[in-house]
Amino acid sequence: MIEHGLIPYVWLDYDADHAALFGDANGGYAAPIFFEGDTRRLADGSEDVLITMTKDAYKIVTQLKPPGFRRALHELRFLKKELERLASKLKREAEPAPIKIEGAKESQLGINEKQVLMAFAGLVKINLEQALDSGGGLFGDDGARVKGSAKKSKNKALWNPVTLALGLNDVYRVPLAHLTRAFNAHDFLREWTAQWNHTLALLGK
Repeated sequence: MIEHGLIPYVWLDYDADHAALFGDANGGYAAPIFFEGDTRRLADGSEDVLITMTKDAYKIVTQLKPPGFRRALHELRFLKKELERLASKLKREAEPAPIKIEGAKESQLGINEKQVLMAFAGLVKINLEQALDSGGGLFGDDGARVKGSAKKSKNKALWNPVTLALGLNDVYRVPLAHLTRAFNAHDFLREWTAQWNHTLALLGK
C-alpha cells in the first residue's frame, strides 16, 4: 500500500503523558505515518511500526520525543476512500488498452474497382464487376461505396472493403474465414485488416 502512495494510520489511545498531542480528543485519534524515515522502515519490512513524527489531533505536524511510539503491524490502518481510489486505479491499469483504429488516410478512404475484383471476385458466384458498374452501392443506397467518391466519374468510385466484405457474407453467404484470408492476402487491404478484425470482434464472430 505504501509503495502506491497511501498513508498508513495507527489509532493512539489517549495518553496523559502526551496530552498536548491529543488536545480535546480525550478518547484518542488516528495518527498518520507520513515521515519518510518511518514509512521507509515499513516498506523495508520492519517487524513493527515506529512513529517518530506525526500530526496531532488538530492536524499540526509534531516531532515526537525519542524513541517515539512503537505499535504492532496489525494496528496499521488505511483510509477507506484512499483504498477505493487505489483499487479503481489498479483496475483501470489492468484493463487491456482499447484497439486503436486510425482515422482514414487519403489512401484508406476506400479501394478501387480493380482492387475489389482482385480481392473478392473469386469468392462470389455473381458477376461482381457488373454489380459494381451498375452504379449502385451494391447493398442499397451508397452501401459499400464511399459516399461522394463517384461524383466526377464512375471509374473514380471507391469502396469500403470492410462494409463490402460484411455485405458479401450477409447477402451472398461468403464465409468469414474466406474474407479474412482475402484481407491478409493483399497488400492494399493491409491497412484495413485491424478494422476488419475489430468489426468481427464487435459482432462476436
